[in-house]
Amino acid sequence: QVQLVESGGGSVQPGGSLRLSCVASGSGFSTLVMGWYRQAPGKQREVVAGITTGGITNYAESVKGRFTISRGNAKNTVYLQMDNLKPEDTAVYYCNAKAIATMKLGDYWGQGTQVTVSA
Repeated sequence: QVQLVESGGGSVQPGGSLRLSCVASGSGFSTLVMGWYRQAPGKQREVVAGITTGGITNYAESVKGRFTISRGNAKNTVYLQMDNLKPEDTAVYYCNAKAIATMKLGDYWGQGTQVTVSA
């Protein structure tokens, strides 16, 4: 099994910045893609950004130019630098990993961290 633990959420004013972190732990696993999703109240969960082990990234159109996803040297950590935050970025942010564990490909989720952007 793979466990994901997020940190770094909080409240910030519009135009501010936050940095989310996510660490994957477990035994005998290999992450393929790590990323971030978010879910605002009354809305479906949506992808925010993703990054492969090779460093290929992709972003939702709504966050391009403002958010940056990166991975740590150990490849089991992923970060989301969020700049110029807007009220519409308010949501619970979830870390996601697509990983191989016990010879099976699985989809793993963190518990979520709240990001609130308001004046």
